[in-house]
Amino acid sequence: MHIEKAQDVRGTLRRLLSMLRSHRPALSAVFVLVAIGTTLGLIAPYLMGQAIDRFVGGGDRAGLLRMSLWMLLCYVGSWAIQVGQSMLMNGVSQKVMRNLRRQLFEHLHTLSLKFFDRHPHGELMSRLTNDLDAVGRVIAENSTQLFSGALTLVGILGMMLALNVWLTLGSMFVFPLMMWLVGFVGKRTRKGFREFQMRIGQLNGQLEEMYSGQRVILAFGQQESMLARFDQVNEMAKKTGIQAQNYAMLVPPLIGILSNANIAIVAGLGGWLTLHGWASVGTIATFISYSRTFANPLRFLGDLYNQIQSAIAGAERVFELIDQPPEQDASDALPMNQVVGRVRFERVNFAYEPGVPVIKEMSFEAAPGQMIALVGPTGAGKTTMINLLSRFYDVDGGSIQIDGVDIRRFKKADLRRRLGVVLQDTYLFSDTVMENIRYGRLDATDEEVIAAAKLANADQFITRLPRGYQTVLSERAANLSQGQRQLLAIARAILADPAILILDEATSSVDTRTEMLIQEGLLRLMQGRTSFVIAHRLSTIREADCILVINNGEIVERGTHRQLLARQGFYYNLYMSQFKGTRLTPILEPARKAG
Repeated sequence: MHIEKAQDVRGTLRRLLSMLRSHRPALSAVFVLVAIGTTLGLIAPYLMGQAIDRFVGGGDRAGLLRMSLWMLLCYVGSWAIQVGQSMLMNGVSQKVMRNLRRQLFEHLHTLSLKFFDRHPHGELMSRLTNDLDAVGRVIAENSTQLFSGALTLVGILGMMLALNVWLTLGSMFVFPLMMWLVGFVGKRTRKGFREFQMRIGQLNGQLEEMYSGQRVILAFGQQESMLARFDQVNEMAKKTGIQAQNYAMLVPPLIGILSNANIAIVAGLGGWLTLHGWASVGTIATFISYSRTFANPLRFLGDLYNQIQSAIAGAERVFELIDQPPEQDASDALPMNQVVGRVRFERVNFAYEPGVPVIKEMSFEAAPGQMIALVGPTGAGKTTMINLLSRFYDVDGGSIQIDGVDIRRFKKADLRRRLGVVLQDTYLFSDTVMENIRYGRLDATDEEVIAAAKLANADQFITRLPRGYQTVLSERAANLSQGQRQLLAIARAILADPAILILDEATSSVDTRTEMLIQEGLLRLMQGRTSFVIAHRLSTIREADCILVINNGEIVERGTHRQLLARQGFYYNLYMSQFKGTRLTPILEPARKAG
């Protein structure tokens, strides 16, 4: 499995820091609080040493009580300041993450269909959830802890040097070893965390696929095979997770051992210095307390380093997605205003993958108001033609023109607003029936929505729903039948009032009675509009002005229904096999293989 290589760490950190610039006042307040809290934490051990030297030996109870109260005040104050700084930083973090989520979500809407075809949904969802969460945790928690830890180390070192240079040198004996350990292990954790996040993305993809295809899985009894596939990906995620966490867990216990060794060095050296009159018992106690405190930031910085590595890996994946080039219009793109509806394909060539052509030298013309039917075996290229007309993809050769202008010269948003599309896979949102239809034109009134539903012959079943047009659809509109979902999709297209109508298997999943209702509505809708209809049910396109028979990416026949039947060619075989029960003749064998 290919493992993503690390990107520019410095560049990633610079981008993260740039997102914090607009929050400078809050960040300044946080760092001031961190500095005050750290100072209070450093004063407390010093006060303990002073209490031992000045009050314990002399039996001054009042002085000892007074010093104890000062120590308590330092600890309580440090705790209160830590709570305040955490609340402030959490607010900054949530604002940054809100902006980053919006930036990422907004950018996804600018990407081409080709990008989504080549990236699994689970991987994208992982970047929107797991990776962003890792970045958010670092901003909310680890940034202040990093500053506090670094300030604590510097402060402790300064206090130690001020109290006793020799004890300071003894305390620093294991410090280089601790730093080397943090760096050595940290370098190896980042690669592990990147691979682990990639595996989590694959795991999310499996879950999304299982959820989306649950009906198919149950229908074919493939629960065991899906479980086996999930176990395989889950096992890989487990292995990479263990590997990454094992590296991460090496640092704390090793630093703990070195910390205890450091305390032993301080105690031994301090005792020797005390015997020679070069140190006091209180100073030794202060140094032991500082040594423990000194080890805590190092231990924490080891953990923090691992978390930062994970966050950087997540941030790189998020920024990689944000840096994907958006789908853009040409600098001289034209607005698309009035559309007559003349569509021309001129020697169009297209391939999803280089060297595997899907559309080959295709040419035809649709006059304004004509109904053009596209028929042929599965995989012949019919839906690809619609994708090219909608500019979900651009042609590799030739041109597609509307009213004599190459569609690549138009703004994509304008072009798509002039097209009314009912796709083979109907998608409805988890909202009311009214709002799902209104999605075709957001400024439409309720009356216009209802009129569109009536035109599509959807009003009859809508009014029978529990709350009529205000009925809320479940996820993927699972509380409607497939035919009802397609009727709503057609009503949505009707409301958009398109100049050119595209129906991709719009009646493929409805019964005969519903199909008749749809046909009645569509005939009214098609009046005066250029229409492209893809249909496997040949009964739906008998009245088409022109039928294009597609096979292997080429137009093999064209004409009206009667003309094509009279020729007794490819279309005749399709028709007879569908309506008369005639066996497929050899002319259809290539289509069967292509399908």
